[in-house]
Amino acid sequence: MLRRFTQVDVFAAAPYRGNPLAVVVDGDGLDTAEMQRFARWTNLSETTFLLPPTTPEADYRVRIFTPDAELPFAGHPTLGSCHAWLESGGEPRTPGLIVQECGAGLVRVAATDDGLAFEAPPLIRSGPVEEELLDRIVASLGITREDVVDAEWADNGPGWVGLLLADAEAVLALRPGTVPHDVGVAGPYPEGAPCAFEVRAFFPSQSATVEDPVTGSLNAALAQWLLRTGRARAPYVAAQGTVLGREGRVHVSLGSGEDVWAGGNVITCVTGRVEL
Repeated sequence: MLRRFTQVDVFAAAPYRGNPLAVVVDGDGLDTAEMQRFARWTNLSETTFLLPPTTPEADYRVRIFTPDAELPFAGHPTLGSCHAWLESGGEPRTPGLIVQECGAGLVRVAATDDGLAFEAPPLIRSGPVEEELLDRIVASLGITREDVVDAEWADNGPGWVGLLLADAEAVLALRPGTVPHDVGVAGPYPEGAPCAFEVRAFFPSQSATVEDPVTGSLNAALAQWLLRTGRARAPYVAAQGTVLGREGRVHVSLGSGEDVWAGGNVITCVTGRVEL
């Protein structure tokens, strides 16, 4: 069966500078094995499938797959899927506010001047990182404990451990070995720079380290930590993907209830139909 398909670039300052996402717009009727097989074939960090919602509060439902497993939530697949849903003719029940249903529950997505933004899900784990794990992470990054300004769990699903370094230059200089855990590292740019932080995301995969180009879930989690501790002021823009030749830009803002929103630009790069 031919199904509508699109590939988008998320958090992109310009086409092919952000984080790509494959979206099967007509995902209804596919089973889990078929979805996983296609996600493995696309070989992107995530592939999503749009489906009718199962709850009246939601505008659509999405299933999110890496090449290896299904995820309950992820940031750039949320924004990219919402963009594809709107572009395919989706109309939200509430103008300007889209409600996505995913494995983690309902996620609100809003249209902003900086593109689409999602409301950051609550952290399921925060607080200090165990000393033994932190020592292993620091060693894998090729730095010392003295180089770490602060470290904390910033887990909103993927399990991120957040590290704050002295500055963006220190973040850009990292050349990690094999990390033992999903790690997000941030460092501030000087006051008045176009971006407030440089962010990098590392995770282990088959005894190697993978760096994600631009990571919505991590930036949302880091924002909750950095804003709470007074190390950041909203609104701000984070840069990510610089070392990989990307120009990811994540816009962080606060809602009326002091809730954190993370968003950015989404660009359609490929459209067509796929046989599934």
